[in-house]
Amino acid sequence: MKKASKIYTALVMIFLFAPIAILLVFSFNEAKSLSVFSGFSLNWYRELFRDSETLDAVKNTLILALSAAAISTVMGTAAAVGIYKLRNRFVRAAMDTVTNIPMINPDIITGISLMLMFVFVGRLFGAATSLNFATMLIAHVTFCLPYVILQVLPKLQQMDKSLPEAAMDLGCTPIRAFVKVEIPEIMPGIVTGLIMAFTLSLDDFVISYFTSGNGFQTLPIRIYNMTKKTVTPKMYALATIIFFVILALLLISNLSDTGDTEKIRAERK
Repeated sequence: MKKASKIYTALVMIFLFAPIAILLVFSFNEAKSLSVFSGFSLNWYRELFRDSETLDAVKNTLILALSAAAISTVMGTAAAVGIYKLRNRFVRAAMDTVTNIPMINPDIITGISLMLMFVFVGRLFGAATSLNFATMLIAHVTFCLPYVILQVLPKLQQMDKSLPEAAMDLGCTPIRAFVKVEIPEIMPGIVTGLIMAFTLSLDDFVISYFTSGNGFQTLPIRIYNMTKKTVTPKMYALATIIFFVILALLLISNLSDTGDTEKIRAERK
């Protein structure tokens, strides 16, 4: 039975990571072929850094992802604190349901509904262009918020409730107690939420496609436009770089969670 479970796990890992492994290998291929590896070369990485349009799309994507992650982390942390302090069970259940809706709702429904709302509001105020960077940023913050809330809320629940009370007994104001006591306790959840929001925003295509204007193009939209013609191997190089960046962020997030878990275990002992 153990042998069968190991084989099954190995097959699942191969199924998940074989496409990524092929992409990584062929990003160093000397030729354009995706079936024959003709020799090791960094040519496609050089071609990537010469493509100004793709680099502009990368810059736009990073600006959008960093902005959305920062805003959603601040708002999500505040929302998590508010939900945590709710005492009415029914109101809290309603807030939990509302928080889960953007995650369960299909991306295409979210994208279309946000697009319709932005166009309606834009025409209501007589705006020349309804969709732009601001609409994309609002859309990204909208779907990133629940993930931040669900990362911070468990950390608040794990925190010793007497800590902020003790700080206020010693002379701290409620705001000072929150900044000096509560935030350090929930910081691993905030960091994890920030990383998740960044990676989700970096990766999004469907919602970005429906809420973007003509003057702002993200990397997923750029790659989609390229598939209408042909995707050159320099996209494999770009995907490889993004893969290792995301891998590094996930390692940081997991190490943060591991350190927090060990700290809790040590305190319990």
